[in-house]
Amino acid sequence: MKFKFLSHTADLKFRVYGKTIEEIFENSSRALFSSICEEKIKNKKKIKIKVSGKDYLNLLYNFLEELLFLIDSKDFFVSEFLSLSINKKNLSLSAEIVGDSGKNYCVHSQIKAVTYNNMFLKKYGKRWIAQVVLDV
Repeated sequence: MKFKFLSHTADLKFRVYGKTIEEIFENSSRALFSSICEEKIKNKKKIKIKVSGKDYLNLLYNFLEELLFLIDSKDFFVSEFLSLSINKKNLSLSAEIVGDSGKNYCVHSQIKAVTYNNMFLKKYGKRWIAQVVLDV
């Protein structure tokens, strides 16, 4: 299982799973875009992004905020990652992603922001788990 949605009174909450920290970030993106659009997003355009953080949790927050920025400023919906790497020394992420214009899809949720409310990122043995709440 890559992610699952959890009940929340007012916002959208999901939990993601991964064998690596990079999988957590990719699966968080999948959950985010799954909450916005149920259609399969086509691979029409390529974009590179870079974000940094103070720790892994802050890096995940900044990464998801960057994806929301792409939606709001460029109307870009992520389909998949061609590459995603995290520099563990300076806590930065760089990725090459492909996707399509959001105007080509039916949007069923508007995400306002990522929140730190109930957010966590932990490693349990050999698996990573993260939880995110999105303000809708």
